[in-house]
Amino acid sequence: MSRRTALIVEDNPDDERLTIRALDRLELDVDFNVVRDGVEAVQYLRSCQDLPCLVLLDVKLPLMTGHEVLEEIRSDARLSHIPVVFFTSSDDPKDIASAYRNRVNGYVQKPVDFDEFASRVRVLGRYWLTDNIAAIRECAAR
Repeated sequence: MSRRTALIVEDNPDDERLTIRALDRLELDVDFNVVRDGVEAVQYLRSCQDLPCLVLLDVKLPLMTGHEVLEEIRSDARLSHIPVVFFTSSDDPKDIASAYRNRVNGYVQKPVDFDEFASRVRVLGRYWLTDNIAAIRECAAR
């Protein structure tokens, strides 16, 4: 079986670096792939052989919003089972409501504080890539 992967969809290079740094500290047996916009995310997911076990998705993205990416994922039978978590600066109630209407698995606001940012990323990574047994088994079965 090939190594597990997670997809990070993030257009801000600083947030990308902080996210990867925090996840690397968990020493997970997971490769992290990064794309920078919504169109690239959908293209990546539709073309990859080994689907990621998690998509960590920003709401505010160029070319195609995170909401549009989520809709594409949920409407594609091959992709619809992948856990998708919004990790975003948006605290707009409309964004949150839309995300859950489209079956997002989680919605977490990015904190401004560096230590809190890193802590939230580690909690997300630990839960979705280590502690959530159902998601891990689903990924292993593919």
